[in-house]
Amino acid sequence: MQNGLEIFGRDCFRIPSKNRKRPVNMALFESLGYLLSFDISRTKKDITKRKVNELLKDNYFIKALTEKIDSSNSVEMRFSKMKEILSGLDVNDTDALTEASKKIRKLIEEAEMPDDLRLAIIEAYNKLSEMCNEDEVTVAVRSSATAEDLPEASFAGQQDTYLNIKGAENVVKYVQKCFSSLFTPRAIFYREQQGFDHFKVALAAVVQKLVNAEKAGVMFTVNPITENYNELVIEAAWGLGEGVVSGSVSPDTYVVNKKTLEIADKYIARKETMFVKDEKGETEVIEVPEDMKEKQVLTDDEIKELAKVGLNIEKHYGKPMDVEWAYEKGKIYMLQARPITTLKKGKKEKKAKEEDIEAKILLKGIGASPGIATGTVKIISDVSEIDKVKEGDILVTKMTTPDMVPAMKKAAATVTDEGGLTCHAAIVSRELGTPCVVGTKKATEILKDGMVVTVDGEKGIVYEGEIKKVEEKKPEVTAVIQQ
Repeated sequence: MQNGLEIFGRDCFRIPSKNRKRPVNMALFESLGYLLSFDISRTKKDITKRKVNELLKDNYFIKALTEKIDSSNSVEMRFSKMKEILSGLDVNDTDALTEASKKIRKLIEEAEMPDDLRLAIIEAYNKLSEMCNEDEVTVAVRSSATAEDLPEASFAGQQDTYLNIKGAENVVKYVQKCFSSLFTPRAIFYREQQGFDHFKVALAAVVQKLVNAEKAGVMFTVNPITENYNELVIEAAWGLGEGVVSGSVSPDTYVVNKKTLEIADKYIARKETMFVKDEKGETEVIEVPEDMKEKQVLTDDEIKELAKVGLNIEKHYGKPMDVEWAYEKGKIYMLQARPITTLKKGKKEKKAKEEDIEAKILLKGIGASPGIATGTVKIISDVSEIDKVKEGDILVTKMTTPDMVPAMKKAAATVTDEGGLTCHAAIVSRELGTPCVVGTKKATEILKDGMVVTVDGEKGIVYEGEIKKVEEKKPEVTAVIQQ
């Protein structure tokens, strides 16, 4: 007997009661907080947590049940459940992958955070607030996982980052959500593809004072397209940097000579929207004022100042780096830095010139990942539609999200309306080695489902049909017979 229960194996027991002699399987019972299904006197009844508390007063066997359930919520039991959910999971089945992610994240988020960790987070947050001369400083809670940004493998945005978090209890809550984001669908998919053990990956939740940026963006300390190690590329947009990273905003692009700090090239984009913090401290998307839409975001002096910082970061880490930055009240803030994982060693292949290709040009954008691919257009309006994309299709969307990676892996090429060289679509395409054209503005309008197109990811061109190169005419040779 144990806790008034007669045990029958691992999960079965008998309630010692005048009217009860049948074993009950614990698989019927979920953790507290859900409806608890009790088979009592051969009649099934659903008993809520509140009802359980009422029954605790008089029914010792119900108390024993809840104690048994509490023990099933141990760390070991949760790990066991997580492993069971992942066992045999087909990560290419989008619905199954999403459902598995939801179940695992629920297990993590409903677990009680250890008191020592919870108190440490609260104390650190209060100290940060004091340093910033605020009662409750607004912060960003960022994830950083051991398998996310390895030098040899990195799919951007696997785990979650939460902005505009305020108050100690909220920080605790979102740190725990950050932990659970180790099991987003995209993170599970990525680890399976890379052969990483799900339970040997660690995640740090980084809590930073939120920079209420007037302008922000991304800097690559090596040109990611030409792979020129003597060039540095900066992309910039108005407001918070979320729009640049996600690809929802088409940013300015500046190319800087690393040796002289001279600006070698500029592309000033038309910026329609920007991310800002509203009065409630929440992130919202607003229209860029008309006089700023085609205005250069960074001044030439700011570009050079930022480039200097980028060179120092590259020197510190001893490798090419991908850096997120922001400007607030004239001051530069470095938000995070990670290795550039998409640089390939060896000489790049010589590409055909535009005039050497016989095909109608449908669209032009920014060449974000080199290569040429032909396929059938599949327009994706939402992540729920990614199953439309089959092997060898051309994925066309307004902007990609991390949850679209399984579809991007199947696609021969990706084309987006928005984005720049450093956005999600560009980085993941370079990681996959597939062509990508971003910032076309009208791809989802001009291209139609079922069309066959060819994508040139270096020149940023989408052609109608399958392209054909114009064969070079060989010079005629005339034999000369000498007498």
